[in-house]
Parts: sequence; C-alpha cells; structure tokens
Amino acid sequence: MLSKNQLKQVKLLEQKKHRQQTGLFVAEGPKVVGDLFRCGFKAHVVYATTDYKRPNNIDCVEITADELRKLSFLQHPQQVLAVFYMPRLNDIPEPQGLCLALDGVQDPGNLGTIIRIADWFGIETIYCSQDSADAWNPKVVQATMGSIARVNIVYTQLKELLKKSSLPIYGTLLDGENVYSKNLSADGIIVMGNEGNGISADVREIVTEKLLIPSYRNGDTAESLNVAIATAIICAEFRRRR
Repeated sequence: MLSKNQLKQVKLLEQKKHRQQTGLFVAEGPKVVGDLFRCGFKAHVVYATTDYKRPNNIDCVEITADELRKLSFLQHPQQVLAVFYMPRLNDIPEPQGLCLALDGVQDPGNLGTIIRIADWFGIETIYCSQDSADAWNPKVVQATMGSIARVNIVYTQLKELLKKSSLPIYGTLLDGENVYSKNLSADGIIVMGNEGNGISADVREIVTEKLLIPSYRNGDTAESLNVAIATAIICAEFRRRR
C-alpha cells in the first residue's frame, strides 16, 4: 500500500528546489524508465503495477493502478513511475564535435523536444543557460521520451563558455545567411534562443556564424518558427552536409 509519506516525497519532486536538494527526479512509463535503466541511471525507488515487466534485478514497490494515478504527473499513467538519481558532473566538459547551446529556452515541452532532437541527430551535449528550463522537470523528462538518458545536459554561464571555445559559434538570427547555402563546419556550437526574444544581446555578440531559416511564403507569414522545430531544421542541415 502506498503511504502518505511516499506520495508526498514523489509530489515534492515537481519542485525544482526539492529536486536540487535531493538530487532526485521522476520518470514515468516503461519506455522512459527502461531507457534510463539501460543507460546506467540508478533508481532510488520504483513504483509499479503488476503488469509492468520489470528489468532483471530491479526491486519495485507494488502499487495499484489507482495509487499510480495519485503518484503520477501524467494524465494517463503507464504501469511504472521511478525516482532516479540525477547525474553529477564534477567539471564542465569542453565543447567538442557538434553541440547545442540553449539561451533562455524556458518552455518544458520545447526543452524536452530539443533533447529528443539532439539524441536523434547524434548530438551528445546540450549546454543550457542558467535561466533555461530545468531538464529534470517531470514534464521535460517525459517530453524527451527517454532521450534524456543519452544526452548530457550541462547548466553553465553560457556567455563565458562560448567565449572560451575555439569552435565556431552558430546562431539563428534575422540578419543571418540562408542555412541551405552557407558553408557549415562538421564541428561547432549551435545556439538557440528564447521562445519570445531569441538569442540574448550578450550571447549574440559572441556568435561568429549567423544563420537564417528562410521562409518560402510571399507576403504575410508566421512571425517565427517554434524553437524546437527550428532546432530540428538546423541540426538536420548540419548532418545532411556530412
């Protein structure tokens, strides 16, 4: 039987402050939980219904479907909810290969989708400004569909990181060059900006290569693309060139 204290401890993990204090986060559903286990994440506790096919050597607290609904952050819970330990970084890894940098991306759904995009295009590290959404928010974790297990998420002083890097710094800006005709390097840091304001002025000054995704509609058109969609288009073009 699920205790009131167990329920409380899971629900508190919706708060960033509590996640940071405990070093724990919530993942739900066989796909997301399974990917985290396969990638070596350590579980603090696993709550599961009897129809969950648990991996070998994984202990579960058996609960009913009604109890899972009380625990869950989802509208339609799926068999299992697990509380995992966050990965800990002793040092900020130096940017290598093709990386993403997120400058104030604040919507959890956008961040989760961008993590999933990075996984698809083989981008191993995403650097996030301190004012970006928290990657361990339950909504973000769910939106990644397990990709958060395979992509390193690093929160840092983004401006300082970019200034120190020897890689080309790409940014999507209105005065940029057409991404489909511009020369693109195999390695670099792709900066994506805030949903409403784009790349901040401080970071814009560090961008060495300005990119533009052209519109193909004459006359009135959408003001901009969703940041996650724009990220997918840019990453696809970088990889297509290789």
